[in-house]
Amino acid sequence: MAKLRLVYACSECGTSYPKWSGQCGSCGDWNTLFEEVEGENNDLVAPPPPTNRPGPTLIGDVGTESSRPTSTQLPELDRVLGGGIVPGAVTLLGGEPGIGKSTLLLQLLASWNGSTLYVSAEESAQQVRLRAERLDAVRPQLWLHAETSLPHILEAIERTKPELVVIDSIQTVFDPALGSLPGSVAQVRGCAQRLVNVAKEHDIAVVLVGHVTKDGGLAGPRVLEHVVDTVLQFEGDKHHALRLLRASKHRFGPTNELGLFEMAGAGLIGVPDPSTMFLSDRRTGIPGSAVVPTMEGQRPIVVEVQALTSPGVPGVPSRRSALGLDGARLSMLMAVLGRRARLPVGENDVYASTAGGVKLVEPGLDLGVCLAVASALRNQPMPADVAVFGEVGLGGELRQVGQAARRLTEAARLGFSRVVVPTNSPDGDANIRVIRAKTLSHAIAAVGLNGDGAL
Repeated sequence: MAKLRLVYACSECGTSYPKWSGQCGSCGDWNTLFEEVEGENNDLVAPPPPTNRPGPTLIGDVGTESSRPTSTQLPELDRVLGGGIVPGAVTLLGGEPGIGKSTLLLQLLASWNGSTLYVSAEESAQQVRLRAERLDAVRPQLWLHAETSLPHILEAIERTKPELVVIDSIQTVFDPALGSLPGSVAQVRGCAQRLVNVAKEHDIAVVLVGHVTKDGGLAGPRVLEHVVDTVLQFEGDKHHALRLLRASKHRFGPTNELGLFEMAGAGLIGVPDPSTMFLSDRRTGIPGSAVVPTMEGQRPIVVEVQALTSPGVPGVPSRRSALGLDGARLSMLMAVLGRRARLPVGENDVYASTAGGVKLVEPGLDLGVCLAVASALRNQPMPADVAVFGEVGLGGELRQVGQAARRLTEAARLGFSRVVVPTNSPDGDANIRVIRAKTLSHAIAAVGLNGDGAL
């Protein structure tokens, strides 16, 4: 029997230490060492490699047929995954509790053309069955197994021979061969590695559900994200119906695509036209509003940026609050707006947000944020048929952003007749008038926010 020992493992990188210290010497993070009990040589106990393992192969002789994705029949999920799930790939899905991870995965298993296995390590089989009935996800080839022991889970995989396996969640699965408690660094790392080995050996697609920390990051050792092929983040406000799916790591495709879902009574419904949804409640003639065509991967999305200013308290630094935007970039843009455009942003608190609950960080939003704040400061609305986009530099200059033609086409489709863009932006849709501005001050004058009504 293996001798047990007390160690302190880092929750970020998984490095173990014989005694506690305030900082991890490997990754440099503070207060991440937690006590756990493990065996002497139980760290990642892996089965012996098979004897029929192939040797080195010329790169030109390697086949690519097995790496082609299989569609999930969920268009928004396929968009993020680059066409679907690749056999043998391991995907890690993270998100806050109650955001809809289990709902999304049940819909995935129900739409999959083949045998699937849902391992519920947190909920009972009865709870999962009730949810499946509500989602109309009960189908003959969907196996359900409520289990937390890894050996029993591997036995169920061997017996059912599924094409797709969902483990909900990896933090509650434990291996008795590892001496530590469920959810510890050694358990999460060891169980994940065993599942990855099984997926690669039998060409089974595996989806692992991961817990998140209070900061929104994936809980557990950082090595958990390194051993999987894809890391997905499921975001959204539990008080709103909109859900966003992003890929922070994807070995089989890009990571800049965005999937949009709407939570309804029958489950998650894909949103094929997000621009119309985001602008459906827009009110024209209100100061502090600007419409911006943005790009998320290959998808153009037109959003409304809203801003509100209020006089600050004398002697107290002005407040900058961002919702759905990068807070640090908002502070930088306010400094540029005050210094280069001579607007009194330093004397006012500024609140900026994207309407609809969507979170965006692309530089094409810069001009829209600045013009929305200028509109709020002047208490003067922008013209209702005008959209804007462009990056703002520290010198107040406007810089072009990628895929301007697609942005212009999307704005024209939604009925906008004029778009303010940086000077060097290429031409786009012939049905829309392009107004070019060289600097931020020129853009403010072009939309008539300096009082002369330039448009």
